[in-house]
Amino acid sequence: MSSHVSLLGALFIIWGLLTALVGISTLALGVGAVALLASAARGGSQMAAGLTAVAFTTLAIIAIAWGAAHVLVGVPLRQRKPAARVLALMLGSVDLLLLPYGTALGVYTLWALLNEQGKALFTAD
Repeated sequence: MSSHVSLLGALFIIWGLLTALVGISTLALGVGAVALLASAARGGSQMAAGLTAVAFTTLAIIAIAWGAAHVLVGVPLRQRKPAARVLALMLGSVDLLLLPYGTALGVYTLWALLNEQGKALFTAD
């Protein structure tokens, strides 16, 4: 089970980095929408560009924060820190909603960390 927990920590780090990368890409789209907002001459296109900029920027911040949370939990999870187990279970439970890869990561998280052998790896000595 130790190898499963190590793999899970690595998957958390990879998932977090990929999610943050998507967030950075989305932020670039938000910056592009702001550029359109600055160059828009008509009221209707200004409103659309502003709404697009706000939507992309909000989604980008959420994705970057979600990715950072996974990386920040994945590292101590590989070190078998008890608090990381609880945080990984919380993140993994929400990941279940993110089809298809988040669901797979969430199921693997629940299986590895709720298993009796997995729990035993995180007991404080």
